[in-house]
Amino acid sequence: MDAVIREMKEETGLVITNPRLVGIKQFPIENGRYVVLLFKATEWLGNVVSSKEGLMEWVEYSHLPSMKTVKDLAELLKVMNTPELTEFQYLVQGGGWIVSIR
Repeated sequence: MDAVIREMKEETGLVITNPRLVGIKQFPIENGRYVVLLFKATEWLGNVVSSKEGLMEWVEYSHLPSMKTVKDLAELLKVMNTPELTEFQYLVQGGGWIVSIR
């Protein structure tokens, strides 16, 4: 958890407390797969600041669908906000990628 807290501080200026692992995102790469751990924190201190990672700003959750974001954000949020779901995975099928959520 120390790494999650440190990364949030470095990239957003926020000091989060009690982050929880809420899912895993993975997709195939040459000779393996790339895995991203999805954490959620609802408690924090500090103010959002931009960093070398990019412009940081608070956005109302309800405004996310109308914003230009990564194309799989809605599915990722579903995994992160549904306790019964824990995995978002891209699978190779028929020369393309399909999404599996479980």
